[in-house]
Amino acid sequence: MQVDSGAQSAVRWYPPGYDIRVEKVPIPTIEHPDDAIVKVKLAGLCGSDLHVYRGTEALTEPTVCGHEFIGEVVALGENFHPGSTGRPHLYGILKVGDTVVSPFTVSCGECHFCRVGFTCRCIESRLFGTPHTPGGQAQYVRVPHAGGTLYNLEGISAASVNPNQQITETVRSLSDSSLLLLCDILPTGVFAAFQALNHPKTLPMMTSRSYPQSSGIAVQDSAVFAPLQPEDKGFTIAVVGLGPVGVCACIAVLDMLYAKDIDFRIVAIDPTEARRTKVEAIYAKISQAQGEQRKGHLEVSDIAASKDLVSVWTKGAGCNAVLEVVGNTSALSLAYELVRSFGCITSVGVHADHQVPYTGRELYDKNVSLDFGRCPVRAMFPLALDLLIRKQDIFGQVGGETSLVEKIVGFDVAAQTYDDFDKGRCGKVLFDPWR
Repeated sequence: MQVDSGAQSAVRWYPPGYDIRVEKVPIPTIEHPDDAIVKVKLAGLCGSDLHVYRGTEALTEPTVCGHEFIGEVVALGENFHPGSTGRPHLYGILKVGDTVVSPFTVSCGECHFCRVGFTCRCIESRLFGTPHTPGGQAQYVRVPHAGGTLYNLEGISAASVNPNQQITETVRSLSDSSLLLLCDILPTGVFAAFQALNHPKTLPMMTSRSYPQSSGIAVQDSAVFAPLQPEDKGFTIAVVGLGPVGVCACIAVLDMLYAKDIDFRIVAIDPTEARRTKVEAIYAKISQAQGEQRKGHLEVSDIAASKDLVSVWTKGAGCNAVLEVVGNTSALSLAYELVRSFGCITSVGVHADHQVPYTGRELYDKNVSLDFGRCPVRAMFPLALDLLIRKQDIFGQVGGETSLVEKIVGFDVAAQTYDDFDKGRCGKVLFDPWR
């Protein structure tokens, strides 16, 4: 396929901040044999883009924005060919014309971190939407190390993602607006839930076995304490922040806990009423599908009421786990207030250069595990895609009461859309570069 020559339209940010312009920039070309050029179908506006928009990322030169995009491969470097061996399999099968989705960071697929699944810390890692790696809010984007970065959507059936699924449609039958959620927000929500529900400190509630037997350790009977009581087996978790990633985290937590068939309570916290209302509507739809025999409960709350609610639920003990999905010190402080002794805090919010609002002594005195960091999206794709397929009643729509995506717009309103998103006047918005 021939790539258009000349200029393309792109959304660009200018320092020091709050300056978004739509400009003509050169169409990218292959610079390395591992490169791919992708013609962008849709690009997302993510909460993390606001860190660049507000000027808190210390960038000093203009950049093409965006780290969420889905599109069609229009050019490939010479390292992509059927005879490729000993490298990520995409180098042998990716073709011009294939539809791909990209995680928000580049990953080579070959270093130690990629091989063990920690793809976000690849030694070649780069974040799309920075001067070094122009982003996806453009008509075309160059993807370095594309064989280790991209996820090829061609020919994938729902059954191949999860053999237990009774769905026979191919993944490509899903809408692009739905599939774009795989770039960042859905895998990050799944990652937050996965981290918390598989943490050694939450396993006693997941397995109904006391610590450390809950991790599969054999302990003599004489060392085992009194049997677990019903209240010991209940699981309480808070989700702090109900933006798009927080909503995805709530859905992932619900899905995982329903599958485990344990009694649980989730408090979903946000100061914005519209966000709480959306989560309530999503929970109503998910819980109704579970039927009357379902266990567990989710309740939305503002910040102040959440503390009293958790105290009543747990008789003052606190949450077993807290997911912090905001990325600021006040959210971290609330997480510490809500978590119980021997609990865990999982933070996937993108933080600026501020100190953590508690000391090592405070963490020690509660035996709190503090888990920070970026989602390894490329490794989480299969789990996220499985959830995406099974929850199409939520993820498959645009603009509905329970939809994550509020609307799709053109680049002509990019500056206003950034301003609206920054001020909380809109939710998840996607850009169509060709509109």
